[in-house]
Amino acid sequence: MADYSNVAHYQDYEQLVELLQRSGGSFDMEKIERAYKLALDAHGDQRRVSGVPYILHPTSVACILVELGMDTDSIVAALLHDVVEDTPVEIDRIVKEFGKDVALLIDGVTKLSKIPYSNREEQQAENLRKMLMAMSKDVRVIIIKLADRLHNMRTIECMKEQKRRDKALENMEIYAPIAHRLGIKAVKDELEDLSLRYLDPIGYEEIESTLALTSQGRDKYIEGLRERILERTKDIIPNVFISGRVKSINSIYRKTYMQGKTIDQIYDIFALRVIVDSVNDCYNVLGVIHDIFKPLPNRFKDYISMPKPNMYQSLHTTVFDKEGIPFEVQIRTWQMHYTAEYGIAAHWKYKLGIDKTGKGSMEENLKSIKQMIENQLEADDSTDIVKNIKNDFTSEEVFVFTPKGDLISLPLGSTVIDMAYAIHSAVGNRMIGAKVDGRIVPIDYKVNNGEIIEILTQKEGQGPRRDWLKIVKTSEARSKIRSWFKKEKREENIVEGKAELDRELKRIGIHLSDSELAEFFAPLIAKRHFNDMEDFYASIGYGGTQLWKMLPRIKEEYQKKYEVKADQPPAVTERGQKKKKKSVSGVIVEGLDDCLIKFSGCCSPLPGDDIIGFITRGYGVSIHKRTCTNVPQDISKCECPERWVNAYWESDVKDSFRCTLEVLAYDRTGFLADVTILLSSMHIFIHSLNSRETGDGKAIITCTIDINGLDHLKGIMAKLSNIGGIISISRK
Repeated sequence: MADYSNVAHYQDYEQLVELLQRSGGSFDMEKIERAYKLALDAHGDQRRVSGVPYILHPTSVACILVELGMDTDSIVAALLHDVVEDTPVEIDRIVKEFGKDVALLIDGVTKLSKIPYSNREEQQAENLRKMLMAMSKDVRVIIIKLADRLHNMRTIECMKEQKRRDKALENMEIYAPIAHRLGIKAVKDELEDLSLRYLDPIGYEEIESTLALTSQGRDKYIEGLRERILERTKDIIPNVFISGRVKSINSIYRKTYMQGKTIDQIYDIFALRVIVDSVNDCYNVLGVIHDIFKPLPNRFKDYISMPKPNMYQSLHTTVFDKEGIPFEVQIRTWQMHYTAEYGIAAHWKYKLGIDKTGKGSMEENLKSIKQMIENQLEADDSTDIVKNIKNDFTSEEVFVFTPKGDLISLPLGSTVIDMAYAIHSAVGNRMIGAKVDGRIVPIDYKVNNGEIIEILTQKEGQGPRRDWLKIVKTSEARSKIRSWFKKEKREENIVEGKAELDRELKRIGIHLSDSELAEFFAPLIAKRHFNDMEDFYASIGYGGTQLWKMLPRIKEEYQKKYEVKADQPPAVTERGQKKKKKSVSGVIVEGLDDCLIKFSGCCSPLPGDDIIGFITRGYGVSIHKRTCTNVPQDISKCECPERWVNAYWESDVKDSFRCTLEVLAYDRTGFLADVTILLSSMHIFIHSLNSRETGDGKAIITCTIDINGLDHLKGIMAKLSNIGGIISISRK
């Protein structure tokens, strides 16, 4: 057999043994050798697409795990991770020969290739769900998967272009964010750079070439800065270690191509990394650096006192040298450095536990990550998992404070509702509003760095609103809201879910009796592990199942089962007239089926209003109130009478409609807060809320809210009238 041991990016077993010996760790070499021999025998003459023996892939993955500092079982699982999937070896044999822990790790990274799925997205989501379930039991599963994915990306040149792009995109959306959340920076950066190379090869090459051209001058410049700092610290701070760090290509790409900056405008394209023995030394070094160089305003970040969620700790400051060139300095202890580079893997590599700063332990971070994973798994729709990971594991975060000064980190784009549920599920469930830096804000307000956020609650709340599911950013908040509805409102969920399913089925032309419906949905109910139709209805009702994602597949299956042609004419009633189909808007237009409906902004009609429709050119039917100023008093005498059509509301409209109210009242302190709290206590979704003085001791509040219809609006206006000082309430 040819010698492939020196092929780039591939390592053989001898190199693995050498790495294990150099690492200084304690390994069960007999167990590792048995695993290698089984893998070698099982894979036999199998080869990678590139032509190299397949066994070189698992040994190379094992080498990456050794570099990350993983333990014996992780190395064994890496050597055997493709054996169960690609060879006749069964998982029971793995359990018998290597133990349950190794079998769990292998099973966690094994794809569900034998189960048929309707599309690639669903298969990807189910594989991811399986891996996350295993990861919730043992976090080493994802570390092995990351090493496997990293080696695949290092050797992906031989794959077809589309395959390379698909894998690269998957890395950017799923695996790099997970590596970031686990704090494994070395893997995250390399995965992103390798993926960018195939997603935008021209942009990658341009940045890589620029960095190569400037490398010699940059290295000389960094060495000069290093000598200046060491000269000033040598007599006052012991054991100062300084190295240079160049920003990853993907990070530069994001700032240049996506933010429109030039490389010259990126202040932290390279940085000095200063590593010292203690936290006190970190702050002492910071003082020295600010004495030598001029700090750039608003570019100092203290991640030691406020660590990132992935355990990252350092002081960051950007300073100018004497030529006015800005550069970044990162200051940390050795323990912070190990955690910054290896994240969760440092738990095995350096046996890190409770840190000296008292900021917590590796075990606590493992617990928080497992909780985040469990939030992903609670989604009934598997395809939501990918979206949740992109949201929750994002590298872009905001840091906010409670009134007591507690720091809370949230993904960029999070709302005050996300903040409430991050504090505690009970706080979120009893939330009726929020204050940001002392002022009342709408319920969908997106939080920003450094804000002090107070969550307003009531003791006996009615729980969250269903609308919140459309507002929240984090899967934690979404999971807790769904959980509340799932537990507290089952009967209501069943009614809501059945109504929504009936409405959507009729909209796409599906008409089935209850018995036919149960028979038709039986395969789907079994596939999604529901007990019966009521469970399915309830899941739709509380938001666990997103019906819109399933409708295309449902319609396709219906046409196959009942042989319905796409161009089949509408059903005809006994009188020979076409059935009137309900519109998703809750409006029926005479003579038109399933037409596009839009509600005019001039009069904003609501269920209960007398309405009329106007056929527009290209925009469907515009619905107006009969009393609207844009509706002619005598339609027969207007310019286009044929375009005005009769319209009326359905009897069971359940949609929400926007309505703007104008409240005139005597101006007083707390008036705006009273209005906000009342609307929130009634579970009214507030889109906007503004107040202005009229100059005569009065004030006008303009609020845009969601309501269900005219009767609902009248009830809201009646309750608002009870607030002290209100003169009048009118609908705009």
